[in-house]
Parts: sequence; structure tokens; C-alpha cells
Amino acid sequence: MTAHEPVPYAPEHTPRLAWAEHAPEVYKAMVRLDAASRKGLDPKLLELVKVRASQLNRCAFCIDMHSKDALAAGESVERIIQLGAWEESRHFYTEKELAALELTDAVTVLTDGFVPDEVYESAAKQFEEAELAQLIAAITVINAWNRFGVTCRMTPGHYTPGDHG
Repeated sequence: MTAHEPVPYAPEHTPRLAWAEHAPEVYKAMVRLDAASRKGLDPKLLELVKVRASQLNRCAFCIDMHSKDALAAGESVERIIQLGAWEESRHFYTEKELAALELTDAVTVLTDGFVPDEVYESAAKQFEEAELAQLIAAITVINAWNRFGVTCRMTPGHYTPGDHG
């Protein structure tokens, strides 16, 4: 290879299983659940939450999808990039967004126990009860999608906004 030749990318992996094809009723139910969980939530906030949960779950497919959806919803590149370190980048987000991100982290990473009361109470101060219920549903749904994506090793990089649901 000469100094002017581009460095080749690593080979793209293939998915382990096309789960949606083999469990179409589950997939259709997930799509309906996802659509129901979105109702009443700000699209940009929703995508920030979905990107953040996907980062925590290391779901490359969903990080790709929801970063693109966030951009399509009008979110800034800077705020998407800062999600990986939101606690150190608090000034990029509103108090309501910070409460949603904190709740996302707590609901997504349950290995240390329950969602702490202070995290829940912070979110409850920022969201009306119906909106909070929708937010909890949206966090739960993206965690379920992440588990399909990670387990089946879905390939990131090919998604275009508007391709789903």
C-alpha cells in the first residue's frame, strides 16, 4: 500500500439472525408498541433518549438509526455527540432533557438495583404524569429494540430516516 492509497475499512459483519422475518408477529407488535410509546413526547427528546439508551446497551444499529432520526428531527450534531458524556456536558441540555437522560440511564442500567427515588422524583418534577408514563414506555421500548439488535448483531450504517414504523 502506498502513502496515497486509502486505508481499507474493516469488513462489515453480517447479522446473526433476521429475527423480524422469523418472528413477524413479534416484530409487528414491537412496531405498534414503539408507535404507541412515542405519543405526546417531543421528537427531539425522544431521539436523545433512544440514542442514549442505545449507547449504554452498545447497540450500534440503534445508535446509527436514532442519531440519524435525531438529525432529521432537527437535533444538533453537537448535542448528539455529547450524549456519551451528558453528565459532563449538562450545559448542552435543558433541565427537562437532563431529567429524561438521567431516568434513561437508571432504567437502562438496572444491575445496581432499582431506579433511585431521586432520579424518579427529578423526572416527575419535569414531566406531567401522562408524559412521564410515555417517557418510561419509550425508554422500555428502546431497551427491547436494543436487545434484539445486539443479540442478532444487526448491521449499522444502512439506515435512512423514514425507513421504519
